[in-house]
Amino acid sequence: QVQLVESGGGLVQAGGSLRLSCAASGGTFSSYIMAWFRQAPGKEREFVARINWGGGVVDALFAKGRFTISRDITKNTLYLQMNSLKPEDTAVYYCAATTNWRAVMAPGEYDYWGQGAQVTISS
Repeated sequence: QVQLVESGGGLVQAGGSLRLSCAASGGTFSSYIMAWFRQAPGKEREFVARINWGGGVVDALFAKGRFTISRDITKNTLYLQMNSLKPEDTAVYYCAATTNWRAVMAPGEYDYWGQGAQVTISS
């Protein structure tokens, strides 16, 4: 069973950048499909991006060209580089993991979750 811990959240101005990290422990990191989700107040959890074993990436439409998901297997760490941030990107960002190779966008497809990192973008 894998444990996930996010870090790197914070408060930035619109147009700025942040990089979130998700440290994994207790499992074989390279065997998991990894993803980022976010949840804004009063809204459902929303898919951001997913990366598979081979480095294949699926991005949400709003993330294309602004957000980049990546992973460092040697460090057991997942990243989300976020650029050109907007106030509507304000949310708690969660990393998630699963061994289900079919998993893409649905939160229910993921078995393990981090505690979340708050990202706040000021206008």
